[in-house]
Amino acid sequence: MGKVIENADDQFDFFMQRIRNRFGLYKPLQIVSYRSYGTVNRLYLKGRVISNQGITSAADNDTLLKNLVNMYRRFETDEVRNAQLRITFQDQEHTVLTDKEGYFTINLEPKTPLQLDDIWHEMEVELIKADISSFEPGIKSEAHVLVPPPDAEYGIISDIDDTIVLSSATDIIKMSQHTFMNNARTRLPFAGVSAFYRSLQLGRNGKRNNPFFYVSSSPWNMYDLLHDFLDINDIPAGPLLLRDFGLMQNKFFGADHMSHKFKEIQNILLTYPHLNFVLIGDSGQQDAPIYHEVIKQFPGRIICVYIRDVELEDRAKIVNTISEELKGTVEMLLVKDTAAAAKHAADSGLIFYEEIKKVEEQKEIDKSDTAGTPTQQAPAPISKDTKKLSSES
Repeated sequence: MGKVIENADDQFDFFMQRIRNRFGLYKPLQIVSYRSYGTVNRLYLKGRVISNQGITSAADNDTLLKNLVNMYRRFETDEVRNAQLRITFQDQEHTVLTDKEGYFTINLEPKTPLQLDDIWHEMEVELIKADISSFEPGIKSEAHVLVPPPDAEYGIISDIDDTIVLSSATDIIKMSQHTFMNNARTRLPFAGVSAFYRSLQLGRNGKRNNPFFYVSSSPWNMYDLLHDFLDINDIPAGPLLLRDFGLMQNKFFGADHMSHKFKEIQNILLTYPHLNFVLIGDSGQQDAPIYHEVIKQFPGRIICVYIRDVELEDRAKIVNTISEELKGTVEMLLVKDTAAAAKHAADSGLIFYEEIKKVEEQKEIDKSDTAGTPTQQAPAPISKDTKKLSSES
């Protein structure tokens, strides 16, 4: 039955593409290149070709209507299947086609050894052919791929919802309010999270080259919002590993949450066999059980686990039970705030003790910014450095 529904969905999408094409209903096309990751021997890139839905830049004084319209546009996508793209890296060209939902993926082998002075590597993506009435040559996008340097001390894999940004994922009504009524500037980061994450990125070697990876069950349609949220709030840039969103059951919000996250984390650990990791999540959903399974499957690879307490007693019990099971192997800490996590990280030799004060100060600033404004926050200042994808923050 599932295969029949999937085929029907595919046929309907194909039919609608033909209709839109015939009557010239396609808007100008765009390439959305997702931040990804790789190694010195292979770079992985993922992106999508869709019509430009006209999503406007976020402002702290955006109206509710504007936020709702932008969110609608994110999900009302006109994807372009069988579009041909040219990927250029190190003067080499590679071609790739989009699938039935407009996504493209490619693995590239660098022609010459990568220079690892910067953890980010750029490549050009150009749309060279699409059987769409609005297609015009010259549509390009800049893609960024992270490659951890050999002297990185450890990597960090973090959840997003209710870990770095307030989502209330355990309450469908509140979650809808946070998601649909706000934008990248007005969504609330947890107090002190940006300073804590920067301290982990800095590490103890002071090179600020510990790589971040963000794994979420949010759909790819939310990519631009989450990407901008990280940049605006000065949270270290990293690949965003999201999910497809479609008609089939395993593509809806919340479904198959555990297997998606585990698979993405598994891929990261397999890609970097000589790099150990810190895992960060929250007690609201399944992060603790997922991380427990990761620890079992990859013994010795996880340094410690921080689980933010969403203050639900039954969820806290689950985390505490798993923590007891892991005693003597890996510490899984249920923490009330980022300051508590920072203190443990300093005691464990992951960050400098001086960073604790910075986290506490940032925590108080964030609290004062959001006091009395449950759905909005003061806009964070954006410097030129925030717009860069370098590891400096």
